[in-house]
Amino acid sequence: MIRAVVWGENVHEQTNQTVRDTYPDGMHACIAEALNAARDIEATTATLQDPEHGLSQARLDETDVLLWWGHAAHGDVSDEVVARVADAVWGGMGLILLHSAHFAKIFKTLMGTPCNLTWREAGERERLWVTARGHPIAKGLPDHFELENEEMYGEPFAVPEPLETVFISWFQGGEVFRSGLTYRRGAGNVFYFRPGHETYPTYYDENVRKVLVNGVRWAQPDAPRLKEVHEAPNRTVDTALEPIEERGPKLHADGEKGFR
Repeated sequence: MIRAVVWGENVHEQTNQTVRDTYPDGMHACIAEALNAARDIEATTATLQDPEHGLSQARLDETDVLLWWGHAAHGDVSDEVVARVADAVWGGMGLILLHSAHFAKIFKTLMGTPCNLTWREAGERERLWVTARGHPIAKGLPDHFELENEEMYGEPFAVPEPLETVFISWFQGGEVFRSGLTYRRGAGNVFYFRPGHETYPTYYDENVRKVLVNGVRWAQPDAPRLKEVHEAPNRTVDTALEPIEERGPKLHADGEKGFR
């Protein structure tokens, strides 16, 4: 069973009537419901308002894939929690970033870039094209599918070149956007998926739900979680696999930690 946690900012659901009407139990609950419909996924939820944002070390240790949706309160996310999530990803936990999570602290930390883009909120039709046929995330999808109302995101998208571009979106206004990108960060699989503006019922769409399920299956760890991801051991001469002789001056004593 793949253990997934859906993290939701849970702000607009409490402050905006349209969002509340569209997702009465919260966007995070809607996404978790879609995942739990798959027999091999067990999804729970966490929110910004929970203690430690619902992402304690113990919970992350038991999480295979974390899904992240945020928009209005990126700055309210604790840096300590962000560092904890980054360590989990580097150790092998999968991470899926949804829609406006392109500006989430954790995404910017892992990408090392501003992650900015152009945008327009006009309820435009979005047509998503599969650009990587045969990719596990696109399994069971048609060559393209449409969302009648969505927020436009446009290029340039200031992210590193991805491992794979799984989807490209076209919008009624003419813009295009790389809307499904995969990365590897440390031992962890990372997937950014663009659709999901909170005032539209995007997460009820069957094709979107299929992408989320496929994404979780793709992002799940393929090996036990790595521990001590920041360790940089000082290997002494006597532990070398082949005999060597120490030569020249050095800064560190045998076994001493290096500079950080």
